[in-house]
Amino acid sequence: MGGGFRFAEVWLRIAMEETEEKTARRIRADSVRNRERLLRAAASVFGSGGQNASLEAVARSAGVGIGTLYRHFPTREALFEAVYRHEVDHLAAFAAELSGEPDPIEALRRWLHANVQLVATKKGMLAALALAASGSSELYAYSFTTLTKAVDSLLDRAIREGRIRSDIEADELLRTLVGLCSICDQPGWQAKVLHMVNIFLDGLRCCPRRGLL
Repeated sequence: MGGGFRFAEVWLRIAMEETEEKTARRIRADSVRNRERLLRAAASVFGSGGQNASLEAVARSAGVGIGTLYRHFPTREALFEAVYRHEVDHLAAFAAELSGEPDPIEALRRWLHANVQLVATKKGMLAALALAASGSSELYAYSFTTLTKAVDSLLDRAIREGRIRSDIEADELLRTLVGLCSICDQPGWQAKVLHMVNIFLDGLRCCPRRGLL
């Protein structure tokens, strides 16, 4: 009788521990999903509404309560920085995906176009992030290094295949893109930048030399 009771007690303890572990895993999974939803929603809200867009709007767009937002990001600045890093990491991963694109120039074009959206998000957060134009900010340094490495892989392939002229560096291409985004600040600026990116990229193509007439 005593042995049976002890067995039931052990079994009950194991069952309770398994339940607690499953509950903890579910909570962690829910937390990760909520954080991802908040980052995606914030990128959209800040990209269109600027730095003054409310955190309540972000939480509403993500489908979570404002308390959930503050548990993940206790300050507006913390959310801004997390969103920016998230977008940078996404672009780095996107460059890796584009390595399988048959046309290296089209891969480069698609990546540069996607980068314009990052700049749109960054413009909405620029004042709060206080990114120094000189690049002294750790966040600026992280993003520029990550993005330069990403575009370098795409640019290198296009050069190796003889599709792009070889006298341009990855950081020059990235700085050109940032410069185009900086000088265009009127409504509809993204469409204008995308148009200019296409013209610039077409100008980098390698063309066969024409024979002398």
